[in-house]
Amino acid sequence: MGILDSLRSVLGMSAEADATREASPEDLFGMSTAYVTMQANLGYDPTGEAALCFSGVDSTAFAETERQVEAILEAGEIETGTQARFVRDGHGYQWVILEDDEFEDLVTSIHFAADTFVEEGFGSRLLAALFAFERDGRVVYWVYSFRRGAYYPFAPTGGHERDTSAEFKLESVFDGELTVEKEKEYWYPLWPEGDGRPWGRS
Repeated sequence: MGILDSLRSVLGMSAEADATREASPEDLFGMSTAYVTMQANLGYDPTGEAALCFSGVDSTAFAETERQVEAILEAGEIETGTQARFVRDGHGYQWVILEDDEFEDLVTSIHFAADTFVEEGFGSRLLAALFAFERDGRVVYWVYSFRRGAYYPFAPTGGHERDTSAEFKLESVFDGELTVEKEKEYWYPLWPEGDGRPWGRS
């Protein structure tokens, strides 16, 4: 099974079939308090980046939904300064990349984007939302799986290696504050491209 097939399996239909609760964009607001704990208790600062990963579909309705999302985010940039860009990764998945030094604005913007896909009938195309944090030069992510309705930590260390001890620490601290995925096989590693981010180089 290749990387692309693994992603489809873990964040895709098999994950949805095995899910224990329904996913909701409202879950994203959990990061509004979790980031305070990341800073105050663990020393992780937000990098000012968040991202929404989704799989596209060749239809006029989906293209129109993407335009709606883009228009919403453009309006948001005027209001909050949150910058948004759309990219496609090497596996063919699409990303909305958000950048803002105000973490609350990132959460609000990514919620608006996700909620628009859901309202227009394309919630099943949503795969994951990522929030990036940094400590001592090391970036970790909280990943929200839309197919599982839960968060999990991801701490890449370079190459295709991950810091599982850091991930378990994050799980122990946030279990109760966030809905954390209990089944570790669904902690899918969204490997960065080179020394960049999972969605590509910044």
